[in-house]
Amino acid sequence: MKNTILGMMLLFVTLSIQAQETSGGAELNGAKKNKNAKYTFEVNGNCEQCKKRIEKAAFSVSGVKMASWSIETHEMTVMINEEKCTLVDVKKAIANIGHDTKDVKAKDEVYEKLHHCCKYERE
Repeated sequence: MKNTILGMMLLFVTLSIQAQETSGGAELNGAKKNKNAKYTFEVNGNCEQCKKRIEKAAFSVSGVKMASWSIETHEMTVMINEEKCTLVDVKKAIANIGHDTKDVKAKDEVYEKLHHCCKYERE
């Protein structure tokens, strides 16, 4: 009787540990999306017009909860719901209005349409 109870307890503990490892691993492998993911990245631009344009482009992406671009540092900070969009979606929207990021570059013809004060030095 003792051996049966001991065996049942050992089986229960083993199954519990396996279940925890499985669910924890799924979250680490990206299965669970963050609804308030915060990112900071560089966006090229120069002035207040750029700031308005860049932030408006970010907010045009469904899932963007917060977007703020600094004229001084050229840093863009966004908070996104990863269940609705990705950081690449935001960078593409910004590039589509003429502003480069490290990962996504604006098309030359779009960049050329920017106001002269908004044209930054391109790499």
